Amino acid sequence: MNQYASRVLETLQKKYPDQKEFLQAATEILDSLSLLLDKHPEYENVALIERFVEPERIIMFRVSWVDDNGKVQVNNGYRVQYNSAIGPYKGGLRFHPSVNLSIIKFLGLEQILKNSLTGLPIGGGKGGSDFDPKGKSDAEIMRFCQAFMGELWRHIGPDTDVPAGDIGVGAREIGYLFGYYKKMVNAHLGTLTGRGLSYGGSLARKEATGFGLVYFVEEMLKCAAKDSFKGKTVVVSGSGNVAIYANQKATELGAKVVAMSDSNGYIYDKNGIDLKVIKQIKEVERKRIKEYLNYVPTAEYHEGCKGIWTVKCDVALPCATQNEIDLESAKALVANGVKAVGEGANMPSTIEAATYFQQNGILFAPAKAANAGGVATSALEMAQASQRIFWSFEEVDAKLHNIMVNIFHNVENAATKYGVPGNYIVGANLAGFEKVADAMMAYGIV
Repeated sequence: MNQYASRVLETLQKKYPDQKEFLQAATEILDSLSLLLDKHPEYENVALIERFVEPERIIMFRVSWVDDNGKVQVNNGYRVQYNSAIGPYKGGLRFHPSVNLSIIKFLGLEQILKNSLTGLPIGGGKGGSDFDPKGKSDAEIMRFCQAFMGELWRHIGPDTDVPAGDIGVGAREIGYLFGYYKKMVNAHLGTLTGRGLSYGGSLARKEATGFGLVYFVEEMLKCAAKDSFKGKTVVVSGSGNVAIYANQKATELGAKVVAMSDSNGYIYDKNGIDLKVIKQIKEVERKRIKEYLNYVPTAEYHEGCKGIWTVKCDVALPCATQNEIDLESAKALVANGVKAVGEGANMPSTIEAATYFQQNGILFAPAKAANAGGVATSALEMAQASQRIFWSFEEVDAKLHNIMVNIFHNVENAATKYGVPGNYIVGANLAGFEKVADAMMAYGIV
């Protein structure tokens, strides 16, 4: 690692020793940037990297709400406005018990580069709460969302910060959040994306991250291996929007998806997952994935979600959560003949796992590039909202496909430019950073 990058990382490790997810993301990024920093000594003169890795603003607040039994509950709320060099802060809100400042900072830091890679004018941010929507009534979720937005609304806006959904924040939550935001500001502004079609949302937004992931991996297979999804066996972890629509697009391109999961366990269907059943269970009934066996009794259900990576496949698409593939799981995938891994979740592979994939010649598509389709389509939603127009599904999907293909080639070109062809982790970090660094240098010290 470059000496400058190493000093910055050492400082972060001393300041934030308990923020392991943030330090993991920072380590990967700074290691990649070492290749660029040797050629830009002026960055050290203005402490550019120190300013890049520290958020411009961290907003933390208490969220007090009343459950159905009349008891007051208290949660923590966060919004990390990380970097606005190339546009307003943009990034999702995550509602999950695991949420803490380290999680939000790692997501926000990755988001800067991801958003830059889209080629669209959006900066990086992230937010959320340790609130758990699971097991809560619609009324409880509404009251929580209103209390959360009651604190957040004053810090966001269409030209300042535009949140979206993430784990635990889907169409229902976005509706409650946006409804209360609209009430507070007394204006119908495009400040949240992922909105319903009846109140300003974009077609293809729900599908965008999963579709975009498959578009990226398909281009990677085509250019790096003269191959495609056709005839491939695929494993997709998770069963939320990203996983469901990655499954759908991979299947449309001729693949067979044989396994999916949730936080309790995974299902294996040798005949190919019946996506209609998954959508019924997850989007309509909001039940656990083991219910799949009630519809397809010939399938298998296994407790514990880690075992999904022992299922033999050609392509693995981790779409659940961070660090779901560790070194042990990576070794199992490689031993079973995996050819490509595309990250649909944020940082789903540990550093050791990602390194192992690359050392063994596996095509590896890192999250900040491969799952950028969601935020790219959110930016397209922002464009439609500002113009008071709506594009067809086909128009949005075509723009998404073009964006993902361009991201792949920008990543590939950056990796080649800096002497590491085929290393898409380094390529993604460098391609994303160059644009942000140019903007930060242009502004002076701000």
